[in-house]
Amino acid sequence: MRLLNATVLLLLLGGVQTLSAQEDSKVVLHGSVQSDVLFPENDTEIGTQAHNEWGLTNTYADLNLMSKYVDAGARLEFMQWPLDGFEPDFKGWGVPYFYVKGKFKGGDVTLGDFYDQFGSGFIFRTYEERSLGIDNSLRGIRLNYGGIKGLQFKLLGGLQRGYWSWSKDSYVGGTDLEINMDQYCKALQEKNITWMLGGSYVLKYERDEDIVLPGTVYRLALPLTVHALDVRSRFQLGDYSLLAEYAWKTQDPSQDNGYIYHRGNAVMLSGSYSKRGLSILAQAKRSDNMAFRSQRTKQGTSLFINNMPAFAYQHTYALPALYPYATQAAGGEWAFQGEVSYLFKRNTALGGKYGTKVKVNFSHVRGLDKQPVDQYEGSYYGTDGYTSKFFKMGDKYYQDINVQLEKKFTKSFKLNLMYMNQYYNQAVIEKHGSSIKSNIAVVEGKYQFNNKLTLRGEYQYLATKDDEGDWMYGLLELSVQPHWMFTVSDMWNNGETNLHYYMGSVTFNYNAHRLMLGYGRTRAGFNCSGGVCRYVPASRGVQLSYNFNF
Repeated sequence: MRLLNATVLLLLLGGVQTLSAQEDSKVVLHGSVQSDVLFPENDTEIGTQAHNEWGLTNTYADLNLMSKYVDAGARLEFMQWPLDGFEPDFKGWGVPYFYVKGKFKGGDVTLGDFYDQFGSGFIFRTYEERSLGIDNSLRGIRLNYGGIKGLQFKLLGGLQRGYWSWSKDSYVGGTDLEINMDQYCKALQEKNITWMLGGSYVLKYERDEDIVLPGTVYRLALPLTVHALDVRSRFQLGDYSLLAEYAWKTQDPSQDNGYIYHRGNAVMLSGSYSKRGLSILAQAKRSDNMAFRSQRTKQGTSLFINNMPAFAYQHTYALPALYPYATQAAGGEWAFQGEVSYLFKRNTALGGKYGTKVKVNFSHVRGLDKQPVDQYEGSYYGTDGYTSKFFKMGDKYYQDINVQLEKKFTKSFKLNLMYMNQYYNQAVIEKHGSSIKSNIAVVEGKYQFNNKLTLRGEYQYLATKDDEGDWMYGLLELSVQPHWMFTVSDMWNNGETNLHYYMGSVTFNYNAHRLMLGYGRTRAGFNCSGGVCRYVPASRGVQLSYNFNF
């Protein structure tokens, strides 16, 4: 009963909705409950892990008290028997997140735990991504101030969360300033131009450690402080927008980069054009040795101070997401992405009666051309590691060319089509295997019988001569408004293994409550979000998920 008791307790917490408006109309209680449960079964055919527990769960309950001058909140987390694939330190339970925020004219001050981001996150981003087990919040103090015309200022510092610990041997502090120049220039305002200039600084202090050169008695001289700077500019004129950003980091030897003293840097240029029916995006990024953690000896998804965004399309269909790209923050990369979306108008030859939307996306990622230097007895520990010419590129890591078409044929029937050509360097991204070249086709149709009944279907095919060979995927989903949804799917490897990964589920929605009950298999693979990935082992069993927002 231990698992069910914990879940039921959190469901009771979810019953609290708001403080009575009659008592105080200016004080409101918001929150949420999320509980994902798996009752695992062994399946030697797909290679599931053995479990001593009869149930696994990741459960969260958030409570936030909002008022005019003071906000406060806390989160209860229960992962005593966590779902598969999370790091060992992820296990535990308690209240690891709480805060009090005081609000005043033009700004606010937060004490406790908080998330924030400077610019694109090159040198600082704290955030929560539950599907990946990421929660790198800071526990300390933060000041936000925007009381001066055209200016936004942040100052913060604290200890970073590492699952269930906050190391006192490491401290992170930083400041960020953005100035909207158009607020000070009448000429820019008259031409409808917005121009932002921004700058950030982050300091990491970490105590010294005994890290010895392999095969020697020589100890590395580790820097106690690491400094990172970021400058950026965003310029917008009507439908056009341009963003340029540059970041730099001092010597930061760590487990990620093999304890070398090579400095880190990143540069990004992104331009876009958007008007009704047409949007264009083009961007390029070069990053080098930008893995930035509060504890140098850690790996995995924890304790990152920053986040390097992925320049690869974030696919939601099952087979296009089978080989997702993970940003190579430590090793560095050249990344390019372009996208064009166009809506053919209604009552035209290509638009038809309801219009036709076409989207083309291109992503291309390569490594840096590195020339090793200062090698000492087969090791680069304690050296600069390598040099690399700025514009010279190395091996191809990833490429994705996809074309999507959305077409509504009648009031009741809509069809989505996608073709994708992908190159995936498994040896670099997953540290095993070789390159995988694939072609993927997706057909998705949705038919609405009436205001209550909708049927959606998917058929996907991945063709490749590499890795495990071809895959097929089929899905049927019946929605019965306003409460029910029934889903069945199967992902079949008709190439090398001939394995089926079947799944069936029933979902019930009532107001702000969502309850899902399912059963089936999950393939081993990588779950990614924003270029950060977590390996998920194969599983089979009953799945139960509950969500409530109030």
